[in-house]
Amino acid sequence: MTPDDPHLVRVLAADGSFAPSPAAEPYLDAVAALDEADLETFYRDMTVIRAFDRQATNLQRQGQLALWPPSHGQEAAQVGSARAARAQDHLFPSYREHVVCTIRGVDPVDIIRLMKGLTHGGWNPYDPKNGNTHLYTLVLGSQTLHATGFAMGLAFDGKSGTGDADRDEAVIVYYGDGASSQGDVHEAMVFAASFQTPEVFFLQNNQWAISVPVRTQSPAPLHLRAAGYGMPSIHVDGNDVLASYAVTRRALDEARAGEGPRAIEAQTYRMGAHTTSDDPTKYRTADEEQSWALRDPIARMRTYLRGRGAGDAFFTEVDAEAAAVAEDARARTVALESIPTDLIFDHVYSEEHPLISEQKQWLADYEASFGEERA
Repeated sequence: MTPDDPHLVRVLAADGSFAPSPAAEPYLDAVAALDEADLETFYRDMTVIRAFDRQATNLQRQGQLALWPPSHGQEAAQVGSARAARAQDHLFPSYREHVVCTIRGVDPVDIIRLMKGLTHGGWNPYDPKNGNTHLYTLVLGSQTLHATGFAMGLAFDGKSGTGDADRDEAVIVYYGDGASSQGDVHEAMVFAASFQTPEVFFLQNNQWAISVPVRTQSPAPLHLRAAGYGMPSIHVDGNDVLASYAVTRRALDEARAGEGPRAIEAQTYRMGAHTTSDDPTKYRTADEEQSWALRDPIARMRTYLRGRGAGDAFFTEVDAEAAAVAEDARARTVALESIPTDLIFDHVYSEEHPLISEQKQWLADYEASFGEERA
């Protein structure tokens, strides 16, 4: 499908005008219910996270962290879907959902701490300040199994489908077009469909699985795969934050109400590298990148807001906030200190274990053998 396909759910055209596609008709009530503060929040979220993402990329280039997966270009898919979730919902990211995490309350420097190798997880998903946001998963597709197991537990515990919208819970899990070819994803969908889990599979199709184009992975649109499991699926313009919000809101509401799992394919584009260890100029053309740059989600929303009367003062304020967040992330990243090497042994078992104690001592002795030169 092309971005102009009438079967694609789209509310805003690439030029920022309000031009719903025929497929968007069922979702326009959700869009109409958004007020100016909601719309401005969407724009603020996208702008701030792009500044942070750019800063984190620079920090990696300067040797401050081992790896960084840029999210440039995918902001609308992530912001819209995350803002559609209720506070009691549970979110399972992959490793590029930086704004999903920060919207839910995760400190952005906790993401950097993970990529810098200063933590063995990143954050505590059960700490209320992190908004039920589970940990990044760099093993492709495995988070879909984690999410489905968790969603099964919600169903078994009677935490969905009760009719109480303020109490019922749902799960949303994020993965990419590359991960969609992993067996884990399909196994997760089998169990989700069989147990009718309160779950939304949110596929961000950014067109490239590292250097492999999506057309090589599948001759048919990826969202059609869900039909094989009897799972309703929606194809949405992932560079349109309003469409992403409206589609995800309905899907989560249905899943939360006990109607079973849903699948969403958000058609977007990874403008940057897969990670900072990748060089996209080796496998894609400048013309392709430029064609997607014209559909930039932030520029699209900015034009829409200006058309609704937003003035320079608002955009200047947002730009200043974005710069401040990025600078704060830089300052706190540079100030991070190393963690003890032996910390990796401390939580393998809930109680002291002789084998773990032996390994911990071995490592201590080994490092000590380097003397002062090691220090």
